Amino acid sequence: MRSVLVTISGRVQGVWFRDWTKQKADALGLWGWVRNRPDGCVEAQFTGPSDDIDDIIKKCGQGPILASVIEITFSELEPGDFEDQQDFQIRTTG
Repeated sequence: MRSVLVTISGRVQGVWFRDWTKQKADALGLWGWVRNRPDGCVEAQFTGPSDDIDDIIKKCGQGPILASVIEITFSELEPGDFEDQQDFQIRTTG
């Protein structure tokens, strides 16, 4: 298992990025969350098998059709910190 915190910048708010991310994460069986940030970025935390994490990071680098991703960064997290969550959530802006 692997966990990452991902930040996506560009034209990523107001283009259904959070809903799209939830659909992709659910299809891969990942858990975690996605939210808009006040600075205009989208932030997400993903937990799941390493290959699926690599896949979702690549997908987020493209985003939904209306998005224009400029940059994506991620950092590794400790998977054990998220073991109590078993779904993927859309969170409010934070």
